Amino acid sequence: MPIHQATLTLPTSGPDLLEITGQIARELARSGLRCGIVTVFCQHTSASLVLMENADPSARRDLEAWLDRLVPEDEAGFTHTSEGADDMPSHIKMALTRTSEQVPFADGRLLLGTWQGVFLWEHRRTPHARRVVLTFVGEE
Repeated sequence: MPIHQATLTLPTSGPDLLEITGQIARELARSGLRCGIVTVFCQHTSASLVLMENADPSARRDLEAWLDRLVPEDEAGFTHTSEGADDMPSHIKMALTRTSEQVPFADGRLLLGTWQGVFLWEHRRTPHARRVVLTFVGEE
């Protein structure tokens, strides 16, 4: 089976859910593959990936607020704080979510549900350039 691989470099400006569905779809078109699966992999320990509703931004805000309550920055027990108060919480948030997602595709289109999108979830407060590796495996 043919394989196509590409790396997206995504600038972030602080905690946020950045939709990358369009970039994945454009890379799928460049691959020339028609049917198969794409693995989306985040190469970082303080950012993650999530499949989430892409229609109403309040759903994403609620998710972010809930995770912030679950893993607060002011936790007194953290010892891994050399990069700031958001250092260890960002690693925990990544561990509780995902660093990879798989999405099937057919007829050259991602087979996401009506309101699904793929998001890079930045957990740090400072800007970063995040790398996400896309690996498409399929048939032409």
